[in-house]
Amino acid sequence: MAVSSVPPGPGGCPLEARSTPGATKSAFVTVGTTCFDELIAAVSAAPCLQVLRGLGYGRLVLQIGRGTWAPRPVRTPDFTLEVFRFKDSLAEDLRQADLVISHAGAGSCLETLGEGKPLVVVINETLMDNHQLELARQLCRDGHLVYCTCCTLAETLQSVDLSLLKPFPPGRPEKFAAFLDEVLGLE
Repeated sequence: MAVSSVPPGPGGCPLEARSTPGATKSAFVTVGTTCFDELIAAVSAAPCLQVLRGLGYGRLVLQIGRGTWAPRPVRTPDFTLEVFRFKDSLAEDLRQADLVISHAGAGSCLETLGEGKPLVVVINETLMDNHQLELARQLCRDGHLVYCTCCTLAETLQSVDLSLLKPFPPGRPEKFAAFLDEVLGLE
């Protein structure tokens, strides 16, 4: 099933990416406690790395969870790739990130949106009864994030203007819980 990865801009045209020449930004990728090797492989592959570097990202941090795909860390004068499995908290990684790329787990999405960070959610198409797609679709409709698949990640990063994303309303966890119940059909 094809997923629209880039929300339309004015007139229905895909949004353009904006790059800041010479800037060194940080991207953080998280899969939570899951195994999502496809995401880690996609974001660490040459096409995504080229797009990220072209957009001014000089630091990429990968939280790989229980996955088996573990890219080698890299440290050069103009690019750093860091890799880890788990930490007690991802709060510092989220605070340091200029962009978060995440699986569509509710906890990861909520924590990222709560930090006010631009979020690109990558749907795990191998999951059965994919409630993550429903959650990502609704948060995208509401303008809080962009979602895509592993196959369209590089294209999405290249073409989306993350500055147009709307902040997620802070606090009110009961409102988010009600939202999740509605999206998941638990009402």
